[in-house]
Amino acid sequence: MRPRLNVFRSNKNIYAQIIDDTKGITLVSASSNDADLKGQLSNGGNIAAAKAVGQAIAKRALEKGIEAVVFDRGGYVYHGRVKELADGAREAGLKF
Repeated sequence: MRPRLNVFRSNKNIYAQIIDDTKGITLVSASSNDADLKGQLSNGGNIAAAKAVGQAIAKRALEKGIEAVVFDRGGYVYHGRVKELADGAREAGLKF
């Protein structure tokens, strides 16, 4: 069973985590609040931030040996920031 890439967005930030539902644990996470991303971003709630978070979570997942996930958009419409996060993760090598 593939782990799940979950997305949560607020007005000011966007968060992503890869969850192993069989064990109920978070394997990898990234957000626009992370120290390494926060310095690069002027605003955590825009499309550029979403793409950076997508690339960051894909990079961290690949480092842990996670190559394929199921995308869970969390009820949000697949548009704007949610779509950009997914595109950023795909560009960085994550498959879903």
